[in-house]
Amino acid sequence: MVSARSIDRAAVKAAILAAERTTSGEIVVSIAPWFWGSVDKAADFAFGKLGISHTRDRNGVLLFVCPRRRKFVVLGDQAIHAKVGQPFWDAAVAAISERFRARDLTGGIVHGIETIGVQLAEHFPRRADDVDQLPDDPVDA
Repeated sequence: MVSARSIDRAAVKAAILAAERTTSGEIVVSIAPWFWGSVDKAADFAFGKLGISHTRDRNGVLLFVCPRRRKFVVLGDQAIHAKVGQPFWDAAVAAISERFRARDLTGGIVHGIETIGVQLAEHFPRRADDVDQLPDDPVDA
């Protein structure tokens, strides 16, 4: 059975830290236990609850993962979405999905973080006054 314990949280945190060294953007991974209902609605709720839209430059990204259902949602805030557009998010989802189908949840999440991090760094390079605004450790939803 695939569960939240199937994800290497240390590897996910390391990928977030590496990505955020090059950008003022923020990446948050939220791992949900089994639940009934819409994964999209749960991701929207987590986006608000975690304050992702409260970053200084509105360039936060949430990767919301429900391991037991092998589903995930990627949500980017207004500023990053305006820069990359829907085709980027679709490509990121496809790349993550490929790894998930192979049952490599950690690899899919890490690959997603790396892919998102490249775009964040391109459009929102790290500034001298950058402050880490959101958690780097994966959070439980």
